[in-house]
Amino acid sequence: MATPSAPWWRDAVMYQVYLRSFRDGNSDGVGDLRGARSGLAYLSTLGVDGVWISPCFPSPQRDHGYDVSDYCAIDPLFGDLDDFDLLVRDAHQLGLKVVLDIVPNHCSSDHPRFQEALAAGPGSEARRWFHFAEGRGADGSLPPNNWRAMFGGPAWTRVVEPDGRPGQWYLHMFTPHQPDWNWRTPEVADLFDKVLRFWLDRGVDGFRIDVAVGLFKHPDLPDSPDPTADEDARDAINPLAWNQPEVHTVWRRWRAICDEYDAYDGKQRTLVGEVAVPTPSDQALYLRPDELHQAFYFDLLHTPWDASAFRERIGAALHDIASTGAPVTWVLNNHDQQRTVTRYGQSVLPGQEPDLDRGAARALAAALLMLALPGSAYLYQGEELGLPEVTDLPLDALTDPIVAATGRPEAGRDGCRVPLPWSGTKPPFGFTGAEADRTWLPQPDWFDRYTVQLLRANGDSCWHTYRDGLQLRRTVPALRDPALRWLADDDGILAFARGEGFVCAVNFTDAPVPAPFRGTPLLSSQPCDDGKLAANTAAWWIVDPAA
Repeated sequence: MATPSAPWWRDAVMYQVYLRSFRDGNSDGVGDLRGARSGLAYLSTLGVDGVWISPCFPSPQRDHGYDVSDYCAIDPLFGDLDDFDLLVRDAHQLGLKVVLDIVPNHCSSDHPRFQEALAAGPGSEARRWFHFAEGRGADGSLPPNNWRAMFGGPAWTRVVEPDGRPGQWYLHMFTPHQPDWNWRTPEVADLFDKVLRFWLDRGVDGFRIDVAVGLFKHPDLPDSPDPTADEDARDAINPLAWNQPEVHTVWRRWRAICDEYDAYDGKQRTLVGEVAVPTPSDQALYLRPDELHQAFYFDLLHTPWDASAFRERIGAALHDIASTGAPVTWVLNNHDQQRTVTRYGQSVLPGQEPDLDRGAARALAAALLMLALPGSAYLYQGEELGLPEVTDLPLDALTDPIVAATGRPEAGRDGCRVPLPWSGTKPPFGFTGAEADRTWLPQPDWFDRYTVQLLRANGDSCWHTYRDGLQLRRTVPALRDPALRWLADDDGILAFARGEGFVCAVNFTDAPVPAPFRGTPLLSSQPCDDGKLAANTAAWWIVDPAA
């Protein structure tokens, strides 16, 4: 959709392929690169601009690939480098960009560098690559500080030294299997320079950066004034472990590498960061012209279904982030969040089951709202199918390390990661071959109502609304205008205009309201009678600016 003078990433709509759950190409029940490659034509037909591929590097898979043991290879679970190269080739032939997930805050405890550090012992050069520290107390049996891990429990684990005695502790802000790199050691930065160049040389169009506010920790590793904040909120709150000022030096360094490649071949790479910070103005610091190109704006994931709240959070992003010259990168879901249909269907009354019909209406309205906003957007796989969260997975099927660390099944992320339903009326719904024993997470029987095959055949389905919205983003001239003008609105209604004559209005209430314009909308998330905007519905109009 980008104009010739604007980089593609400024208003691209990218589709997150959570590789394990997108499509299986070798019938082992786990999604892989061959499966993803076979789904590229589907994504091209849907109308997205590219794909974000979750980590596919060699890994013990204790956190499903976010525990990397080799950054410059492919895990055999997903294929090999030839499979990756073919995926990039086919994507580019279809006009799709490829953004690869990179994990620079931590690695796997199986990574050769960490194993070397364990074997080398205290005071060694190898241990400088990570955060090793002496314990507190007379015998060093207490952790070096009071920090808690994001996934539950202490952020420190004590090692057994090469001589067999209890020894130092190492820092892991997620699980004990994911030691944090020490970015104050220059060789760590050198390592990741090589990693970026390795994948850029293979043709990727950019990187999604996991935990982009991490990397640097306070050099003294002092106690946190609120040690349980990260653990309770599963968010980057501890100011001593996240958002340290030195992290910006890394993004300037990575931006320079991307700029070097851009200058060489005229292509445009992007760095999109997972930047979870308290305010949009904090996020804007990561988007200065020589740092990240983009950063996910997460506020809408946590905003209640309320017109005033959405207007406030959208306005803050456009004011603080767009003022840097960077686009806002909108998201409503990802592989770490409850699916929007279930989230928007939740009752305010405790213990009451979600109203999935209302949730589906709100989720589709939110998607059209997001697609109408200036900037770029990232869609999570399966949202175009209207998939709800799978909330009744058997306990013995749960794989999320958060569940193991906290003992709380409801805290896990498995429910949004169940493999996609492609076709048919019973599991595995075309996700894998019939010869597969099972899928890595079990699919419920009710997935038969959400298959790609079924929804594509129904011209009134949410899939077609997504497809039509994506097509209009490319073809309506007004949607190339980066400006947004709020329109006078009533309680429960959000409306804005872009360019010459484009209007988006969203009814956040549970009852129809008068539409801002007569006539049939260009596109709406639910059918609207003439002069009415249906409950929990977004609609787009093209109107005469002089009217």
